[in-house]
Amino acid sequence: MRYFIQLSYFGKPYHGWQNQPNAITVQEVLEKALSTLLRQKIEVVGAGRTDAGVHAKVMYAHFDHGTLEDRGGLVNRLNAFLPPDIAVKDIHPMRAGAHARFDALERTYEYWLVREKDPFFIDHAHLHRPPLDLEAMNRAASMLLAYTDFECFSKSNSDVGTFDCDLRHAQWEIRGELWVFTIKADRFLRNMVRAIVGTLLEVGQGKRAPGDIHGLMEGRDRGRAGVSVPAKGLYLTAVSYPKELFDEQK
Repeated sequence: MRYFIQLSYFGKPYHGWQNQPNAITVQEVLEKALSTLLRQKIEVVGAGRTDAGVHAKVMYAHFDHGTLEDRGGLVNRLNAFLPPDIAVKDIHPMRAGAHARFDALERTYEYWLVREKDPFFIDHAHLHRPPLDLEAMNRAASMLLAYTDFECFSKSNSDVGTFDCDLRHAQWEIRGELWVFTIKADRFLRNMVRAIVGTLLEVGQGKRAPGDIHGLMEGRDRGRAGVSVPAKGLYLTAVSYPKELFDEQK
């Protein structure tokens, strides 16, 4: 039977989500915990592949197993077994063939900035001291919505079939001491959000005009876009799926 596991994690100790031959990852730790508690080899497939140091407030992954009579009990045992920086919220029975990655309709990321040194955000947000023009950054961000090809913000030599993304929202806001950039799309390219944020910060500092976004997008050259910001400020905050995939009656 197919299940979706809903979890969150603090990304600093991990070399991203996906299994790596010589580095610890969230996927590896989760698979070992599930395999130990269910007493058989369990492989999970995540909704996305967050990079090293990136956090997830919401992540989904699917796995297959026979009928789980006590899903709540398994959640509790997983949380006792897993390290403190990974937490399981729920396990959902799914329709046959449901896929955590390919069936996702939309993903949402946030990037967090602080403008002053704050020890409570040292591993949770990027410190950026220079003055920023919020209005200019949002004008530039809104221009991104007119495009679908995001090659200029993709990590160089990425092995992808297409650079097209259906971008649906991109906006900065101030939440107390945090400056938060929220971006939503059907999919994201590797390093895409961090490259976009780095470019928008250059707009905010007056190093680029908001309208420069058009030339970047049409040029499709990663070398012309801004430097990627640190991973510690990036959070996967939501993943949405068609409701009919969930089979909570089982």
